[in-house]
Amino acid sequence: MTHPSPEPDPKELDPEYEHHGGFPEYGPASPGPGFGRFVAAMRALQDLAVSADPGDDLWDDAADRAEALVRLLGPFQADEGKAPAGRTPDLPGMGSLLLPPWTLTKYAPDGVEMTGYFSRFHVGGNHAVHGGVLPLLFDHMFGMVSHAAGRPISRTAFLHVDYRKVTPIDAPLSVRGRVTSTEGRKAFVAAELLDGDEAVLAEANGLMVRLLPGQP
Repeated sequence: MTHPSPEPDPKELDPEYEHHGGFPEYGPASPGPGFGRFVAAMRALQDLAVSADPGDDLWDDAADRAEALVRLLGPFQADEGKAPAGRTPDLPGMGSLLLPPWTLTKYAPDGVEMTGYFSRFHVGGNHAVHGGVLPLLFDHMFGMVSHAAGRPISRTAFLHVDYRKVTPIDAPLSVRGRVTSTEGRKAFVAAELLDGDEAVLAEANGLMVRLLPGQP
C-alpha cells in the first residue's frame, strides 16, 4: 500500500460534493435536555421490549401507550440530517437508537476511540451480544475513523470481523479504530473491541472508498 500526497480538496473539484446522491450536509445538533431523556427512556424500553413478560392486559395497555407516542411524534418527522438523532455527539450513540449507547473519547486523524456497553436489547443468546451487532459497531467506527482522517463521504466496500471471545452485556467495554493505509480513494481501516481488562473480544478490518462526484 502507498501513502500518496494529500488529494485535492474534493469540495474544490465539485462544489456539490457534500450532496452526492442527495446526501444532506450533516452538522452537530444541540437539542434540549428532553431529547436526551427521551433517548434514554427509549433505550430502556427497547430492553424491556425483548425481556418483559407481563400478562395480556398489560401488553394491551403498553401497546396503547406506544401508539399514542407514535401519534404524538408522527407530525414532526423531518428530512434526513434534520432530526437530532445521529447528530448529537454529547449523547451515547450520537442520540441514535440504531447505534449502541457508546460515547466518543477520542476523535483525531490518528484514530477514534469509544467506550460503552451492550444491554439486554443486544443479546443473541445466553446473555452474550448477538454476533450481528458487532459489525454495526465496527461500521459506525469506520465511518468516524474515515471522517476524522479527513476523508469525508466514503462508503464501506468490505468489513471483516474476527470474533475472539464472547462479548458480554452490561459490562464496560471500549473500541479503538484507525486508518492503517491509503491508496487513492481507498482507506484501509482496522479496529478492536476490548473488555475492561484490555482483552480483545473482536477485531475488524475494512475498506472505505471515497465517493466520486455524483455517486450516491
